[in-house]
Amino acid sequence: MQDLDVSDRLISQFTFHTSTDDCPDVVSSALSLITSRQNISPRRLIDPGPTEGEVNNMFRAAAAAPDHGEVRPWRFVMVPEGKRVLLANVFGQALIERDVDATDLQIAAAREKAFRAPFLTLAIARLGPCEPDIDRLERMVSLGAAIQNFLLCAHSMNFGSSLTSGQAMRAAPLRQLFQICDGEHAICCINVGTVAKRKQMRLRPTPSSFVSSL
Repeated sequence: MQDLDVSDRLISQFTFHTSTDDCPDVVSSALSLITSRQNISPRRLIDPGPTEGEVNNMFRAAAAAPDHGEVRPWRFVMVPEGKRVLLANVFGQALIERDVDATDLQIAAAREKAFRAPFLTLAIARLGPCEPDIDRLERMVSLGAAIQNFLLCAHSMNFGSSLTSGQAMRAAPLRQLFQICDGEHAICCINVGTVAKRKQMRLRPTPSSFVSSL
């Protein structure tokens, strides 16, 4: 029998149990995975990055996000190493458009952001007209869930990850490079790689600090 990958093993573990009381180890493992994930700056992400198969599994996880109406309100565009210079050019152009007095050093710093993480993909929200007409905010929730699934899958493989955005997401050169249509919005870059150095886990809020009851 062919070995199941990590996501298939987790699915099979949940499928063959009828309640959480029957599989406390799985619940504990899932909670540990979720609560131990942290943002790792692209500056601290190094090679090796994920393999093609591992990236595919991350996108499989993203596809499991809630999607009311099955309108798939998101898409992702990967930026392979050989195309990073195109993204660097966009980051540089976007800065110049915002600040005509930007120095060469500032432009170089903006361009350098394209080369940091071994793996990089742009997350795009599809918020234009759709059928059925799902509310734009609900579609943004779906994108957020897809991104979180992607990050958690990367974490399960022991990779670090982070989200990066900024004013360049709204720049015309970026929209042109990624062929972003009317109704679509570049939201953030997802960066993945091996962690060179971890920082201390931030203190998470307790449920009582943000949960109430009618």
